[in-house]
Amino acid sequence: MDIIRIRALRGPNLWTRSTAIEAIVQCGAGECNHAALPGFEDRLRARFPAIGALQPHGADNVLTLAHVLEAAALQLQAQAGCPVTFSRTARTPEPGTWQVIVEYTEEAVGRLAMEQAGALIQAALADAPFDAEALIARLRELDEDERIGPSTGSLVDAAVARGIPFRRLTSGSLVQLGWGARARRIQAAELDATSAVAESIAQDKDLTKRLLHAAGVPVPLGRPVANVQDAWRVAEEVGLPVVVKPQDGNQGKGVTVNITSRTQLEAAWAAAREHGDEIMVERFLPGHDFRLLVVGSQMVAAARRDPPQVLGDGQHTVRELVDSVNQDPRRGSGHGTALTRIRLDDIALARLAAEGLTPESVPAQGQRVVLRNNANLSTGGSATDVTDDVHPDIAARAVEAAQTIGLHICGVDVVCETMLRPLEEQNGGIVEVNAAPGLRMHLSPSFGRPRNVGAPMIDALFAPGDDGRIPLIAVTGTNGKTTTTRLINHLLAAHGLRTGMTNTDGVWANGRQIDSGDCSGPKSARNVLFHPEVDAAVLECARGGILREGLGFDRCQVAVVTNVGAGDHLGLNFITTVEDVAVLKRVIVSNVAPDGWAVLNAADPHVAAMASVCPGRVIYFAAERHHPVMATHRAQGSRVVYVDGEHIVAAEGSWRESVLLRDIPLTRAGSIGFQVENAMASIAAAWAAGLPWETIRRGLASFLNDSDNAPGRFNVLDHAGATVIADYGHNPDAMRALVQAVQAMPAARRSVVISGAGDRRDEDITEQTQILGGVFDDVVLYQDACQRGRADGEVLALLRRGLQGAERASYVTEIQGEFAAIDHALARLAPGDLCLVLVDQVEQALAHLQRRCAEATAAASATSLAAAGQA
Repeated sequence: MDIIRIRALRGPNLWTRSTAIEAIVQCGAGECNHAALPGFEDRLRARFPAIGALQPHGADNVLTLAHVLEAAALQLQAQAGCPVTFSRTARTPEPGTWQVIVEYTEEAVGRLAMEQAGALIQAALADAPFDAEALIARLRELDEDERIGPSTGSLVDAAVARGIPFRRLTSGSLVQLGWGARARRIQAAELDATSAVAESIAQDKDLTKRLLHAAGVPVPLGRPVANVQDAWRVAEEVGLPVVVKPQDGNQGKGVTVNITSRTQLEAAWAAAREHGDEIMVERFLPGHDFRLLVVGSQMVAAARRDPPQVLGDGQHTVRELVDSVNQDPRRGSGHGTALTRIRLDDIALARLAAEGLTPESVPAQGQRVVLRNNANLSTGGSATDVTDDVHPDIAARAVEAAQTIGLHICGVDVVCETMLRPLEEQNGGIVEVNAAPGLRMHLSPSFGRPRNVGAPMIDALFAPGDDGRIPLIAVTGTNGKTTTTRLINHLLAAHGLRTGMTNTDGVWANGRQIDSGDCSGPKSARNVLFHPEVDAAVLECARGGILREGLGFDRCQVAVVTNVGAGDHLGLNFITTVEDVAVLKRVIVSNVAPDGWAVLNAADPHVAAMASVCPGRVIYFAAERHHPVMATHRAQGSRVVYVDGEHIVAAEGSWRESVLLRDIPLTRAGSIGFQVENAMASIAAAWAAGLPWETIRRGLASFLNDSDNAPGRFNVLDHAGATVIADYGHNPDAMRALVQAVQAMPAARRSVVISGAGDRRDEDITEQTQILGGVFDDVVLYQDACQRGRADGEVLALLRRGLQGAERASYVTEIQGEFAAIDHALARLAPGDLCLVLVDQVEQALAHLQRRCAEATAAASATSLAAAGQA
């Protein structure tokens, strides 16, 4: 068994709405049925007992090593603590080749699990050793490193609960919530609206204390110190015991509390200097350490923090008791777990020594051994929820402290005896405020009720009912999708929206092109959704991107499917039939929002059938309003768009709205059938997006099918009285649509310039000239600049084959190079002729055509003027 390829599907895809790892697997003749491998399953289970049941999929009901790989990759992640449930193994048309798809939550973990599942199978085949426990520990550690930490995760979970989309911007805790102009960003428990000035103040402990004191908030006495002697001087001024800490510290690093002697102070000074150059000494407030979480103008959670400690049993040493406490699965080595493991470091050893203990001492039954003076969770402390105990005056003081500093989210550290009485009554005080506070103690307290603190933070970012989304219209199909994408984008822009658009020509944001080339994949879609100047997005979704990586979004408001044909890329990536193409294209339909719309071509049975997978509602469009699908949909009072005489009509129940075809330049007064279909699809999408009909009419009338608005999409030019049409059609379905369009246009003689893309099937290349040979008098063949894996002359030979026995083509020639072929065809034109140029290098070919047409028209004008002068 060989794993040929592994790739990550990072969005909704052909198999599932969740992220997944897809592997292409080749099994040898003896591996297509694992039952034919004696002892294999026993050896497999001996190495990985948790693999669970091995279940085949499909009608053949045969279990292959590909199915075993699926089960192993899923269970390895599950055993590592990843919440994954989906997996699938699918047979491909190639004998012995399978697609294995396994859900992942962290890509690096999913990839490693798939790779090591293959190694596990090889070990079982060879009866070689395999340490599954070590691998699971490695996967678990990798998952802890890769996944969003609990603080950021709580905000993301709260956002997802409200339907707000998210995407990590870095491997750390920087996350974007929402899309485009409505997006907001968070980093851990920190909002994008929080100023750097407020953060800077919070990091300066002395400045913070002075501002709070000026605002009437109780704080402990103290100040920054220059050296150990100055520190002892301040300790004597404010009175022992004192606290020594870095002035700009965080997470309790370098903090020593309850210092009662000069010796302790010198040790504390050394510990603080390891974490900062500027040191503070302040009066130690007796009591418990409390953390109050403030969001905006509310105190939303509170916890009492206790220092790391163990309880003696008269039998075990301190070291053994610490090891026992650290067995708690909630404790980890970083901030990715609810609690942090207790460390027997120098500070802990000094604390033990102060009590006359060592790590090897055996505390008496019930003896409480404190291992650190400070109670931060990051140093192994524990937390008890006390939110319901907080006195209103204490909550008000915490809010006042946060607002004085200017923090939207703030962790306020309070030292006092109890939360039940005001601070002033018990000589308590606020000792610190923290920007980006850790949330673990509130999300998963050691004792007490967990608090959903992510929800109020998301509420501070997004108003009620705001899901941070912008209108997103996804467009796919075999032909017409780029023109439809451009027209929908134009209609949205006519409504005054700043639009983002992706298609096979590039990426646009707010009318400015920001990328070029084929940008119809998920990466380009994400770039548009990141852009801050985008109020609405229109995204072309080509099959390659969906296969390669899935969609670049979780769901869309409107999904448009123009048609499904057989001519594009069949035979690639195991897509071999029109039905396969339809299943792939319908991915955007199955990911329509529940309150969204699918715009479907009723005349295409493959597209019409996609309605069954749409979570939202459906608008059908077709030129023939009496088509059975249209008639049934109309009878049910649902939305349809159709042609009625000289109008495109939108209907819902008894309601009607119409647009004259002559007012839609794209359609040339309705004479170009495929452009009428593109216009109907665009009108339906704009209707679904809620655009006013006046805006739709105005946008349709102002959309000119030229090289600026729709390059290479039936661009019509004048060549001294002859008509030249430039189009990027490159499959049999496109040829049929183009033939129908040019036959409706008068011409004395028709010619065509064509090449073929080498990555199509032989029959698809040949069929194109079979179609054209029955309509065009002159056929000029040229070879594409890129043959895409074909030998020189191979594509031309296939094109010539299609012209054998052509009904009409009386002149066939081959020209080397696209521009030379264009010039040759143009030179043969006379006024009243028509020439269809099927361009390859769209931008360059259009520029060349425009230049040649301008030259010919200018020359004809000069000739006419000269003749008029002679007369």
